[in-house]
Amino acid sequence: MSLQTGFIGLGLMGQPMCQRLLGAGVPLHVWNRSAGKTAALQAAGANAAPSIAALVARCDIIMLCVSDTAAVESVVFGAGGIAGHGRAGQLLVDFSSIAPDATRQFAQRLAASCGMRWVDAPVSGGVKGAESGQLVIMAGGDAHDIDTLRPLLAHLSQRVTRMGDVGAGQVSKVCNQLIVASTAALIAETVQLAEAAGVDASLLAPALAGGFADSLPFQILAPRMAARQFAPVQWKAATLLKDLNNATALGDATQRPLPMASQAQALLHAHCQAGHAQHDLSSLLLHYLSQE
Repeated sequence: MSLQTGFIGLGLMGQPMCQRLLGAGVPLHVWNRSAGKTAALQAAGANAAPSIAALVARCDIIMLCVSDTAAVESVVFGAGGIAGHGRAGQLLVDFSSIAPDATRQFAQRLAASCGMRWVDAPVSGGVKGAESGQLVIMAGGDAHDIDTLRPLLAHLSQRVTRMGDVGAGQVSKVCNQLIVASTAALIAETVQLAEAAGVDASLLAPALAGGFADSLPFQILAPRMAARQFAPVQWKAATLLKDLNNATALGDATQRPLPMASQAQALLHAHCQAGHAQHDLSSLLLHYLSQE
């Protein structure tokens, strides 16, 4: 019998992840604060639960993909949340990118309140990776629980790596985002420098492909920056800033300086304050152009 799976949070990443699960024939129940986001998934075969309580009652595995630490806490421990209706034997899988310390605390609270177990499984690969099932997943939790999830996660990802106990997945995502954020800033600097020096920046991505400077962010962001193509939104600037806030907080907690992350954090903060918080990360080029 197939495990009944619930999914909460149908945003930029949640929608395509759910479509992947439905395409693989996974029995899927969905819930979202904005009920209108369930329509496309219902048309594809998902059951739209009327409440979190109803979703939890029907499911063996409950997946979350929401915006931040506060949103996870609200969905799990708020009025009508998961903790009030969960039961021993169920697994909560959190794809959200949130603070590692909060993850550990939430896992302990959830186990104490209803017996559910927690796996933190933040992802990397963006919307395109979610659409193609090529995400990479950094998981923290009990090894047996993660092994139980592997067949299900295979529909979403190219690789699932157990990084350690609960919270280790979120630490790994922080490390991932340090690299992504610093890279995004350098890509924006590169595009504006190339243009200022008379080079067609649209040629950078194909010219540098396969070299030491190449990366997925470079191949995605550089052409969009060169073309001033900032839509559709694939990575929100505010989301990366939130992750950098988690990174610098972790650096403070471990007494490890993160000078490059701090610079990227300040840059993204200024960009978001300028009105670009909900815009695509490629719009970071505008911060550099505004300094001219």
